[in-house]
Amino acid sequence: MFFKSPKDDERISWTKHVKEKMRFYMLSESRLRRVLFRPDRKEAGIAPETIAVMQPTGSKKHPTEIWLMYQPLDDARGKRAGKKIKIITAWRYPGKSPVREPPPIPEDILQDLIRK
Repeated sequence: MFFKSPKDDERISWTKHVKEKMRFYMLSESRLRRVLFRPDRKEAGIAPETIAVMQPTGSKKHPTEIWLMYQPLDDARGKRAGKKIKIITAWRYPGKSPVREPPPIPEDILQDLIRK
């Protein structure tokens, strides 16, 4: 099977790591773009300032999920324009992954948010 390596464009930058994972998990560029732009679930990534997105795949008997971790990049002025992103890694999770719990919010801050 021939693997076509994705090229950087004006919106997406691909790391060498994600290209290796794409080859390992047999994921195409178009499949990862679909996960990126139409995720089923979105969570904070495990690395600082990253976001992880997921789409379920597979069948009822053999469910899997495709996960993608990316980082929004800053523009030349240091502001996060939201236009350019760097895809760091992608992986195929066997089965259904547990939903991560939201970060703990102190009770006094939670009460202030509810009142406003």
